[in-house]
Amino acid sequence: MIIFVVKIKGIMKTLLRHVTIIDTDSSYHGQTQDILIEDGNIKQISSEITCQDADEVLENCYISQGWTDSSVSFGEPGYEERETLAHGVKVACESGFTQVMLNPNTHPITESRSQVGFLKRATQGAITEIFPIGALTTESKGEYLAELYDMQSAGAVAFGDYKRYIPQANLLKIALQYTAPFSGIVISFPCDRSIMGKGVVNEHIASTRLGLKGIPALAEEIIVERDLSILEYAGGRLHIPTISTEKSVALIAAAKAKGLDVSCSVAVSNLHLTDEVLGNFNTDYKLLPPLRDTRHVEALRKGVESGVIDMVTSDHCPLDIECKAKEFDLAEFGSIGLEATLGIMLRHFSVEKTVEMLTAAKKRFSLPVSPIAVGQKADITLFTDKGERVFDKDSIKSSSKNCAFVSETVKGKVLGVISPRGHWFSR
Repeated sequence: MIIFVVKIKGIMKTLLRHVTIIDTDSSYHGQTQDILIEDGNIKQISSEITCQDADEVLENCYISQGWTDSSVSFGEPGYEERETLAHGVKVACESGFTQVMLNPNTHPITESRSQVGFLKRATQGAITEIFPIGALTTESKGEYLAELYDMQSAGAVAFGDYKRYIPQANLLKIALQYTAPFSGIVISFPCDRSIMGKGVVNEHIASTRLGLKGIPALAEEIIVERDLSILEYAGGRLHIPTISTEKSVALIAAAKAKGLDVSCSVAVSNLHLTDEVLGNFNTDYKLLPPLRDTRHVEALRKGVESGVIDMVTSDHCPLDIECKAKEFDLAEFGSIGLEATLGIMLRHFSVEKTVEMLTAAKKRFSLPVSPIAVGQKADITLFTDKGERVFDKDSIKSSSKNCAFVSETVKGKVLGVISPRGHWFSR
């Protein structure tokens, strides 16, 4: 199956005029320049370029290396009613992402060379490139390691069981040791289900007031502490996704100070929203990790600013209405977020920090990197930080509409992407 994403046909030359370059890998970082792109390659960068035959001219905006999201879910295969691959990569493209790491929570779960190969082939015509995350264990049951080396050979960039922690500590040790020789990265979701129990929201004043079962911060922190201890013993490379508590930030900071090979991410929802929004029992706010209280949110923002937190993810998780139109206790966890990520990030961070957080996954997961420099392939996101608007239901591009950011004020706008696989510009 070949996915076709609408591109601007016939473009041979693109001229970017008076664009401010945000790219610490480039000697032009922080400068405002003109850039000429021909056949997908950067041909010229100068203070002024004259090109009378440019097919497309864009001007007066920011550009950076194309953004990468380290945790994205679509539906296909198995849950096409939530989001097909074809539509999912189109949403990612129009949200400014030229690369997304695709979680293995499909049906069947992505756990073999052939399944990784299918995802790569199925999206080879898309402007946004997908990089599959292979399941760490067979059927993500946490019992036996999946075909890790074979999946990496087929294009998997990391291994983890989406939203499931590794119950057997020894299995994590073995996974780190096994993947070390081929530089594989193990993803370990930090939530002890035995402590979480039937919890559905942050264990705090709000959960008591609403009569909802709580998920204590301890459920996350005890796994972070365990996994870092195992990493220190076994070696290898570890990524801890979507942390949500103050202590998790401190534990990871201490591990990095020891020189451990660990990275972490935070979901944009946990940087912006608190559990105070739960008053109306809107299941779009039922997330895992749960929305925490202000103390944790402020600690996460400081973790981003200090560099302890390596990257920000949308943690995009489309779910059909049957999964969400239920009592809060029975609804599934998850929200879409690709479309709102830039607008929320610019509410809290500078343009430079926003770009850093949205591109950091490239190097950590050994994805293609194309600095903004003459001779390089164009892998670029164009955006502005000007303007504010309310993110409403009409702003949702995804097939599923479970979005925690509806009615939130967002800042800026994605104007387009230019990738080695094609172009898309906002009209």
